[in-house]
Formats: sequence, structure tokens, C-alpha cells
Amino acid sequence: MRGPGWAAMAALVVAAPAFGQVQPSAQATLDQLAAMLGYRFAVVDNRPQCPAGLDPCFLATITLTVPATAPAQLPEGLALYFSFVDRLPRVESDVFAHQLINGDLQRLTLKPGAALKPGSTHVIRLWGTGANFSKAFAMPNAYLTADGLAARTIVATRPAIDPDTGLELLRFVAPMTDEARLATKSDADKTRWLTAERAFDLYVAQQAPGASGVVILPKPVKAVQGTGAAVDLTRGVAVEFRGVAREAVAPALAALGVAEGGKLPLSIRVDSASPIAPEGYRLDASAAGIVITARDAAGASHALRSLAQQAAFEQGRMRPLTIEDAPRYGFRGLHIDLGRNFHGRDQILKLIEAIAAYKLNRLHLHLADDEGWRIEIPALPELAAIGSKRCHDPSEVTCLLPQLGAGPDGTSGVNGYLSTADYIAILKAAAARQIEVIPSIDMPGHSRAAIVAMEARHAWLSAAGKKDAAERYRLVDPADATQYRSIQNYNDNTLNVCLPSTYRFVDTVVDALVAMHREAGVPLRIFHLGADETAGAWAKSPACAKMIAENGGDTGKLTPRFIERVAAGLAAKGIRTAGWSDGMGHTDPARMPAQVQTNIWGVLHNGAIREAHDQLNRGWDVVLSIPDLGYFDMPYAPHPEEGGYNWASRGVSTHQVFGFMPDNLPANAATIRTTFAEPKAIEDKPVLEAGQKIAGVQAQLWSETIRTDAQVDYMLFPRLFALAERGWTPAPWTPPYQAGANYRWHDPRVDAALLTREWRGFAGRVTAQLPLLDRMGIAYRVTPPGARIAGGKLEANSAFPGMVIEYRMGDGWKHYAGPVAVTGAVELRTRSADGKRASRIVRVEPAPRD
Repeated sequence: MRGPGWAAMAALVVAAPAFGQVQPSAQATLDQLAAMLGYRFAVVDNRPQCPAGLDPCFLATITLTVPATAPAQLPEGLALYFSFVDRLPRVESDVFAHQLINGDLQRLTLKPGAALKPGSTHVIRLWGTGANFSKAFAMPNAYLTADGLAARTIVATRPAIDPDTGLELLRFVAPMTDEARLATKSDADKTRWLTAERAFDLYVAQQAPGASGVVILPKPVKAVQGTGAAVDLTRGVAVEFRGVAREAVAPALAALGVAEGGKLPLSIRVDSASPIAPEGYRLDASAAGIVITARDAAGASHALRSLAQQAAFEQGRMRPLTIEDAPRYGFRGLHIDLGRNFHGRDQILKLIEAIAAYKLNRLHLHLADDEGWRIEIPALPELAAIGSKRCHDPSEVTCLLPQLGAGPDGTSGVNGYLSTADYIAILKAAAARQIEVIPSIDMPGHSRAAIVAMEARHAWLSAAGKKDAAERYRLVDPADATQYRSIQNYNDNTLNVCLPSTYRFVDTVVDALVAMHREAGVPLRIFHLGADETAGAWAKSPACAKMIAENGGDTGKLTPRFIERVAAGLAAKGIRTAGWSDGMGHTDPARMPAQVQTNIWGVLHNGAIREAHDQLNRGWDVVLSIPDLGYFDMPYAPHPEEGGYNWASRGVSTHQVFGFMPDNLPANAATIRTTFAEPKAIEDKPVLEAGQKIAGVQAQLWSETIRTDAQVDYMLFPRLFALAERGWTPAPWTPPYQAGANYRWHDPRVDAALLTREWRGFAGRVTAQLPLLDRMGIAYRVTPPGARIAGGKLEANSAFPGMVIEYRMGDGWKHYAGPVAVTGAVELRTRSADGKRASRIVRVEPAPRD
């Protein structure tokens, strides 16, 4: 139960205006201004002449338009809050003064003597650090406040949903059309937008035939279609289980979509003594019946999933089929960030079924970060009650401040948390599909939500005179005078690693997770503690003076000591520690448990090989989470209309993920350019010791820009098909790893012709899978078409074979069936397999005449 003192304090903050009694007329005036104020955000130039001391910079603007009918007399203390995710060292305005609140939240207040007069327009120049290469960096839900009044969202900044694509629209963001000024930061950056014309050329080079033969994804190790009478599943099956309980494969059997009680025998046999590899299976399907042999329930389930895919493609009447199959890697994962923006139980359950269908076996749930705490911990109710919600409460007693465009009222879909019942339901659903859930609570950095919640707890317990209880879970040293800014621009997001109460907090959270796993019947085997991007706190913390001295005066060693201590505590509970490679790599292997999982997230051309090989050579379980392979919050292609951050890559395409070579990391220099689209060689340093192999691969979906479930689906699929294939099926174009061998762009040791042939087969299989995603309710990305106008005729193509393309020339949409004569500009789009959704619209124009 929530503490009564905390509840009373929260009620006081909500009920009492800051400056006396609220006047209804003043609130009505603020409401009117928020409803009618014009608001336009534009990225003006990513290559401007930067003000002195601000290089590298970019220029953006907010244009406010005050209607002539706006109230002349505005409330006292008027302020405008907005999110700006890059550093914002300089703001220029005729009427506004600027202040960073924390993180990405910014405030504009009227300068002395300034006013927002009816009919006026004000352009606010924002000099940001770095660049904004796409519209995704703009955040919605800017809002107004005034003394003693309830905050109100500026209506013009509210997101909408596009009825054709199902994706979020930010209508207040200006189009980005000037490629010369907006696509790059410097001449060294060779990035070019993937326009419809460039996509056309790309798709010609990658063109694939339609789906045929065996369409199973990921591709089986061996699959042979026979001849003879069809395997007719339309009349139902009679299932016999030997060595496996029905419950162990029930979801996979249900996915087959075939009625039981028919005459076609379906025998499922699990034999633990079988020579088949773990998770592997053999499937023999003929008109006489179907026999599945597996070593474990996972293998039997995988066989049923393969059978379901092929049967769906052949409409229930299959050619005879024999498959021998087993995974390349034992770890094939998906990471979902619930911390930044929340996505709830139903979405996670949908994704569990989807990843099971394509044989992934780990679900890494990122349950807490600076912007949100997303799991109920019964002993510490403030974590969920306060840490899961973002709203305009400057005291942060009731909620966190609204980072990432969350808005002021705490009701948007980005808020929320998983109750214990929700989490247990997720665990059970995953276990039923042989998927292990790995919970993640990022620490000691990325911990602001926990810190704010525990400070609120401290405040109400202290007010109630319960000093000892108040200190019991405090995560900061109030005397710490250290000044820092984290990567995400927070000055207060790091747990104090020198306080006993911090370790008590960690134990309490882990014990709560252990209890939930126990209730679900699924022991907690791995706990991911994050351990990345610690901002450099504690240098002036009295509580840390002794620990700093014990580490030679080096505050940089405190994070490794924290990781080592938490890892030892987890090992004592029988739990393996996992973490991100940058934090894990600084620990002393001698102080760490023998069994450790590390997720490598260095960029391919900047640290990935160093981190992966070093930590493999320590004997750790290395999971490749490299952005070039698996950061699915990056855009699919370099284009301002494609969503996602792009600090690590301007485009992580499905083709790039498919072509990745996990078994020889330096070899990827042959197929993947740098972040600036430059071909660059990769050195094999340090070399990988003989016998060391990665544990597997994992896709990551960080959610800073992903506010809706439809956006989650869009960013994951179809890229997740490619990652599933790389986790299950060897990449035969990979040259064998040779210690010390370096690789360059288009290196001939990488078999590019074989990669192209394999891609074409994969692309056809993707097309066969899209109807299955439609039935699961997965709103996958519908890839925009490529197009050009040549000789007065429109030509169009698609990334995947058989996709329906539509075009229009100022009138209604028409089906594209082949080259068609046109006289002017043309808009095009692709439709989903079920015809219910469309891609974003692309435009082509005739080449200008000489």
C-alpha cells in the first residue's frame, strides 16, 4: 500500500495553486491561447555557420503565430515548455528567455516588458549541438503554464494518426526538402537521401523473384520438397504426443490453425536421447502423415512453426516435405525499451507470439530508465505510482517531469507500468513458447525515475517523523556537490554507489522480480543491470570519500566496483549478471563471477570488434547487439520521413541486417559503411582467441521516438525477419575468421554474389510471411516503392517481390501494373499484403529539360 503521508503530500501539490486562488477567467484565457496558438517547428540547416564556440551545431526554429482573435491580456507568469532532445546551448528570441529544466525539457518565459500581442508572429532560433537529420527528432505536446493555473497542451503540437499508414503524424513539423542543407554535416559525410529514384536503382540491383518452394523463415538448415500425393491438412489432424506434454507445444500447435480430430496422423515425439541438437528437429510430412522428432519441447515447437508457415503458403495442401534443422546460436533475442515510452502487456504478448513464430528465444525487457519505471515492486509502491507517469509537477512529488514530449497531464499512452499480474502473465506466455524473459533495470546511471520516486518516499516518511525508514531506500547523498550532465542531459540520474541503501534497494527490486518469476513457475536466471553510460557523479560526495580513496582517488573505478558487488550479490542468489559492454568491459574479470553475459553495443566501425573480442577472450557469453546489426530504433533508410534516432547509423535496412556476418566481425567492412556512408577498412584488434564463439544476437528497440504500438511494429518488422535468420541460419558468404585478418569495402574474400542470391531467396520468403503478420495484428513497415520517370513513362518497383504499388497524378489512386505514360509529377505508395495499410507516399518528377 502507498504510504498515507505520501498520498497527503501528493494531494496537497495537486490541489493547491502556487499563487493563490485560481481564477476561472485566467484558466479560460490560458486554455484559449493553447487551443489557438500557431506552432511550427522546422530544421533549417544542419550545416550552418555556427556561432562562436558552438561547433558542431545545427539551426532549428519554432515559429509561434498568435491569432488576431487571441486574448490581449494573458495570465501572469506565462511559460512555454517543449522537448528538445539535443543539447541546446543557445536560443535567440525577441520576446522569450530560455532555460533548460532537465533532460530534454526546456522552458521559455517572456522577457521583461515583452508580450505576445494578438496578430503577432515570433520566430525562436534554436542552436542545437550536432544535427537533426529527420523529423523524428521533433517531440510533440509542447505546453503552456501560468501562475496558479493548470498546464495546457498547445493543440497544434498534439500528435495525430495517419488513417492510411496507421502511424503517428506530427503536423506541426515542417517538411524537410533541402537535401544540400539537411542531409549531412560536412563534405566528409557521403550520405544521400534514399529518394524514390535512388530506391528504384537499389531495388533493381536487389530484385528478387516471388515466393516459391520452401518459404520457411528462418531458412532451415536442410529442407527438401518431394513428389507424390499432397499432405492435406485441410481435413484436420489426429495428434499423438510421445515424450512431450501437449501443454509444452500448445501455442505452436494452435498457430498451425488446423482442426484436430481429422484423419491425417500428426505424431510429435520428443526424445532427449536423440542426436538432434538442442532446439533442433526433424520433420517428415507425407500424405500418410506427419512425424516430428525433437530433442526438447522447443525443437518440437519450432517444427510446428515451420509446418504452419509452409502450410499457410500452400493453403493447407502441401507437397511432401522433409526438414532437418537446428539453430546456429543458442541466444536469439529481442530487446524492448519500456522505460522511455511505455508499451503495455497486450503489445508485449502480441510480440511474444510473433517472435516465437520466427524462433527467437529471448525477450529482454528494459523496465526502467531516466524517463520511466515500468514494473510494480510491492515493497516500494512509489516506483510505479510516481516513476511510471510524466506530467507537469515541478516538485516531482506526483510524477516525473514530461520528458520526450509526454505532455503535461499524465494521461498519454507513453505513461504506465506492468503490474505484478501483468508481468507474471508475460512470463507464462513466454515460457509456454520456450522464450526466456530477461528483466533489465538500468543502473547506476539511467536511474532518474527510481531516484525521483525514492526521494518522494523519503520526503513523506521524513514528514511523518520516520527518519530511519526514510533513509532506508534513499539513492542519493544530499551532500553530494558533484556537477555533471549525462548523455541525455540529466544532472541527477545516477545512483550513489557508496550508500548501503542503494544496495538494499537493488536487493529489494531483484527479490521482487525473483518472487514474480517463482509465481509464474519460471525461475529468474539472468538479470540485466545495464551498467552503461554512467555520467561521472560522486566526485564531491562525502559518502564516497572512503571508496574513492580505496580506488586510488579515481572516481572512474566506482562504477566497476558497483557492478562487481551487484554481480556477486546476484550470483549468491543463483542469478547470472548481464550488462552492456561499455560498463562491463571496465570491470576486473577476477572480481566478476565466471558466468557473465555481455551485450556488445559498440558501433561496427567504432569499438564493436574491440569490445566483442576482448570480452569473448574473457570467457564471457557475448551477445551481439551491435547497432549496425540490431538497433531497430535507427531508421530503415536515410530519409527525413523515416523515424528513429541516427547517432549510430543513418540507415539499418533489412538487407544490411540480413547480410551481417556474426562469425567474422571485421569482414563486415566489406558490406557496411561508416555512419557517414564512407567505405572504411576494419582492423582485427584485438584478435579473437581460438575456440571463442559468440552466444548469439539480439535486436534492440529503444523507444525515445516510439510512442505508439504501431510504431513498435513498424520499426521491428520486416527487419526482425533478417535478424531471426542470422540467429538461426549460417551466412554462407562469410569468410572463415583468421586472427589478424583485416577487411576493406567490397573485399573479395566476402562472396558478394552468394549474398545477393541468398538475399533474393530471403526476400521472396518475406513476402510469403506478411499475410501471417497481418493475421497476428503486426503493423509491419510497408516499404515505399522505388520509382522513376524515364522517356515520359513512369516505372516503379518494390523492395520485396509482389507488393501492390499504387500511383496518382492529382486524381484517385490507380493500380500500377507496368510502365505508364505520364506528363508531370507522380505520387506513389505500396500497400500491405491485406490491403488495409499503405506506405508513406513518395513523389517523382520528370527530369528537367535542357
